[in-house]
Formats: sequence, structure tokens, C-alpha cells
Amino acid sequence: MNEATNIDGKIIPVKQDVLTLPNAISLSRALIAIPILMLHHASGKEANWLIVALIGYAFISDYLDGYFARKLNQVTEFGKVVDPLADKICAIILFFYAVLIGIIPLFFFIIMIARDLLILTGSLLIKRKQGKYAMSVMSGKVAVNILAIYWIVAFFFPEREQTIEFLMLLSIILMIYSLGSYVHRYIMIQKKGAEFN
Repeated sequence: MNEATNIDGKIIPVKQDVLTLPNAISLSRALIAIPILMLHHASGKEANWLIVALIGYAFISDYLDGYFARKLNQVTEFGKVVDPLADKICAIILFFYAVLIGIIPLFFFIIMIARDLLILTGSLLIKRKQGKYAMSVMSGKVAVNILAIYWIVAFFFPEREQTIEFLMLLSIILMIYSLGSYVHRYIMIQKKGAEFN
């Protein structure tokens, strides 16, 4: 087990374990998009309680994995990778499907993918130089949740055109802002070294 200081200055013990409760929660979130889309298609593209429950779980699990990781002292290198990766896998599947059925514009999906690729590139560079992955930033979590709200409204309330346009614009702003946060964090890590997590 290693101890590392994150950008906020907090000491966090980091383990090498893989089979932990927080990691299982993260992995389940990565896969949950598949049953959501299957149920959405089977229900004639109408919302039902099971779809809503699965989406609710995806929301809650994004906080539960981090909470249990800290509470149970189970922050791991694998978890630092799988947590943001689960968000990206789930979002890419859901938004790609939304583009295919004409609910969300292609340019928005391209912006989302470009941002994720830039963040992934930065993470790999940090891993290569420092030997470990950096943890997600809070603005990234906020952006993911606004993206989820945008997807929900676009899917189940297509008549709310002004709300959808507002959420799309807000999502773009938050994606750009969170990308800036990741760039700042990358610069901080490069300057201050491997003690940052």
C-alpha cells in the first residue's frame, strides 16, 4: 500500500487490490447502459419504472464507489482507472444510441468524444511519467451528471425543446470547464511530481 497526496493536499492510502466493493460498483455502472437501451427499445421508447431505477442507480453509483473507497480504505490504482472509465463507457453507449435515433446531434457526440480522448491522453502521460494514474476531478463528475440529465430529458421529454437546448449548452460549457480542470491538474502533477494522486 502506498500513501499519496492528491491535488487538494489530502493524504490518501492507495492499494493495489482489484476485487473490492467500490470497484464492483464502478464496473456495474460501465455495463448498465446495455439493459437501459434494451428496455428502452422493448418498451417502445417509453419510460418505465425499471429504466428510471437503472438510471437512478447509475447516478447514485457514481458517488457510492468513491464513498465506499474512502470509507472502507479501499482506494486502489485499478479503481482510479475504472471509475472514470465506467462513466465514459456508459455515456458513450447511451449517447451513440441517442445519435443513431436522432435525439442528440452528432456534433455534440463528437465534442464529448474529443474531450474524453484528451483526458485519456493526459492520464496515460501521467501514468507513463509518474507510474500511477491520477484521480478524477470533481468538475468532471459534475459534467457527467449534467450529461446524464441532458440524456434523460432528451429521451423522455422530447417536447421540452428549450430545456433540451439549455441542457445541451450547459453540458458543453461544463465539459470544456472540466477539461480545463484536468489540464490544470496535469500541469500541477508535472510540476510537483509523483506525490500527487
